[in-house]
This record gives sequence, structure tokens and C-alpha cells, in this order.
Amino acid sequence: MPATRPEPAARPEEAAASAAEPAAAPVAAAGGLKAWLPLLVTVLLMPALAFAMTRFVLVPQIQKGIGMTPAKGETPAASGKEGGGVRESVPLNKLLVNVAGTMGARYLQVSLSVVGNDPDFKAKMQAHDPQLRDLACGALATKTLADLEKPGARNVIRSELISGFNNILGGSTVQEIYLTEFAIQ
Repeated sequence: MPATRPEPAARPEEAAASAAEPAAAPVAAAGGLKAWLPLLVTVLLMPALAFAMTRFVLVPQIQKGIGMTPAKGETPAASGKEGGGVRESVPLNKLLVNVAGTMGARYLQVSLSVVGNDPDFKAKMQAHDPQLRDLACGALATKTLADLEKPGARNVIRSELISGFNNILGGSTVQEIYLTEFAIQ
């Protein structure tokens, strides 16, 4: 039997490689967490960032653009006052008109609440009630079914009625009109 010869010591490169193999396993496990960290931060941080941008940047700019500038801690609607006077509301109930273009087969029933801040707003509204009802019915009777089904139809009707009512009452007496009932039959 030939004599076995002891193996010579491993070369320095092999020794370094074998020493690095056990250390490579913990690095690979830590590398997996490090690889997921940007995703986790993005998923958790982006909703909070979106909320903050919307709340503190976008909404105030939109409000500023449309002219809504509430006082600190109070909105004009919540205070009950706008333009110096107390806001009063007067209802105009059950306005019934035929829808244009339906040959009388369809009708529209609307009830309104007209809001103004003039000191004698209710008296003006009662004095001009027939004229206001006629104007409202005339404006509503020009609307076709397609006009009434558009997304912004109610806002268009509100603006037309506010303009017409202010022409009859004088000045900018009417501040807002609320459509309390809006039924197409």
C-alpha cells in the first residue's frame, strides 16, 4: 500500500473562499429584506403623503380658486351670516311644468328654497311671488329631457334662476337656491 501523503495546506485563495461561504448566507438573508425595504416604505408612505398633499395643498388652492375663503375656524354657511345680513330662506313649493320635446307626456316637479340676506327678503319674495313662479316655470319648461339628465343640470338651473330672481327682486338679493324636490315623471 502506498503511503498516504498528508494533503498540503489549502491554497490561500481557497481558504479565503471557504471562509467567505458561511458569511455569505447571512448577507443573502439581509439582502432580501433590503430589497423589499423601498417597496414597503413606498406602500406605507405614499398614502400618507397623498392625504397631506390633498388636505393642505390641493383643497386650499381649489377653495381659493372658486372664491371660498372661510374665516379661521368658521365657514360662512355655518355662521348663518354672509354679506352682513342674516340669511333667510323662503320656499317655493310644487312647481309643475311639462318637459320640452315630450309633447306633454313627461313633466317635471320642482320645489325650491330661495336664500337671501336682505333685511326684508321675505316681504320681497311674497310681493313678487307670482312673477318669481312664472320665471321659474318658464325657465324649467325650456329644458328637454336630455338637458335635465346631464350631470350639471341642477347647477345650470340654479344659476339661471338666481340670475332671473335677482333681476326681478333687484340687486343681488338671492344668494342661493336649493332644489329640495326634483322629480321627472
